[in-house]
Amino acid sequence: MKKIGIITSGGDSPGMNACIRAVVRTAVHQNIEVLGFYKGYEGIIDNNSVKLDTTSVSGIIQRGGTILKTARSQRFMTEEGINKAANNLKQNGIEGMVIIGGDGSFKGAIELSKRINIPIVGCAGTIDNDLIGTDFTIGYDTAINTVVEAVDKIRDTAESHDRIFVIEVMGRDAGLIALRSAIACGAEALLVPEMKNDINTLMTKIKNWRSSKSSKIVIVAEGEEFGGAYKVGDLIRKTCPEFDVRVTVLGHIQRGGNPTCMERVNASLVGYNAVLALMNGHKNEMIGIVNKKITYTPFEKAVKHIEKLDDGLLNMIEILSS
Repeated sequence: MKKIGIITSGGDSPGMNACIRAVVRTAVHQNIEVLGFYKGYEGIIDNNSVKLDTTSVSGIIQRGGTILKTARSQRFMTEEGINKAANNLKQNGIEGMVIIGGDGSFKGAIELSKRINIPIVGCAGTIDNDLIGTDFTIGYDTAINTVVEAVDKIRDTAESHDRIFVIEVMGRDAGLIALRSAIACGAEALLVPEMKNDINTLMTKIKNWRSSKSSKIVIVAEGEEFGGAYKVGDLIRKTCPEFDVRVTVLGHIQRGGNPTCMERVNASLVGYNAVLALMNGHKNEMIGIVNKKITYTPFEKAVKHIEKLDDGLLNMIEILSS
């Protein structure tokens, strides 16, 4: 193998740069040229690329976001777009690809592999931590630490005014950010997609909150399941008018910021092993870390989790928030 390509695709996540750096420096060490395409699959379609070497990835391990930019490509969802991307890879002499992204990015990799006979491997990059085949995705640890820092500050105001704060975090299809951050923040209540029809239980719980609680934090995962934090906040006001209720949507601050130490190490591990996987004949597999060991999961199985959250953790929140 003489030349590989790399993209970051889908939503950005802290640690992507650390992964890019590991891929590039490992490849260069193996005398493999690396071509980075800008804005994910869009960059492959437009043949918008840059040659990456050890110098070009210097000083990026601590930076959030991605130096290769990222995007969700509508054109890549068409037959014309996929074929153009495949032809551009052939013309550039690409013999292997590393895709850093999430569920949609890996589905795109599967389609691309049908048009070009080269090995493709993936590194799980998404703050949601919702892929089967790895304990932690790139970006998750930083995102939950960002949430914890923000909620800690909000609690100061909540305690000063005896308020209920409904705080919305990312996780439209999975409540893992909400779950972990709720535990770490000592939240009094949690609403996530996996907890079906639990809004009435929340209202009952709020009515029974003791008056001595000086702050009351409700963590809500974004999405349509509960209508978002503003709808939950309105419902609390109507059901419990005696409480002063405020709403905070953390939004995209959860995607940014310098990656944590754990993030940088894990991203470097999967990036390093992605290159070795290509050299050893792996294809259409996601590189993950399970129980501190490198794993290889076929793209078809590395999909968003559909399992319910850990009942033990949910029960623990109930006990610790009482």
